[in-house]
Amino acid sequence: MKISTKGRYAIRVILDLAEHNTGQYTPLDDIAQRQEISEKYLESIVSILVKNNLLTALRGKGGGYKLMKEPGEYTIASILRVTEGSFAPVACLEQQPNRCDRVGFCKTLKMWEGFQQLIEDYFEHITILDLMDGSQGADCYMI
Repeated sequence: MKISTKGRYAIRVILDLAEHNTGQYTPLDDIAQRQEISEKYLESIVSILVKNNLLTALRGKGGGYKLMKEPGEYTIASILRVTEGSFAPVACLEQQPNRCDRVGFCKTLKMWEGFQQLIEDYFEHITILDLMDGSQGADCYMI
């Protein structure tokens, strides 16, 4: 799985809102300026985040975006799921149930499923609060 700019920027937007939380709505141009990301590109990202109830939006004067939850309630996995879709490392795992013709006898399926589970578990244990604190969830999985 390769994380696109959409997924990476979505994390940065939520982190920015958490770090600059005043209780008021934050204009998109403020976020874009701080993060050095095109406001036009951010519009498409925040619309996905609003649609999936990760952010709330207010139009007009005094409008902008706010977090819907506390920073510790946002897992990186929840953000990436809405922006990237599946964590599947191979195409056959993208749909459930798996409809691959080889599913009954594939000798590599369990390996790919295990890899996908590692990715999901890792990102599920890192929150926006972890990123704010600088801990970044690094202590979650020490192999």
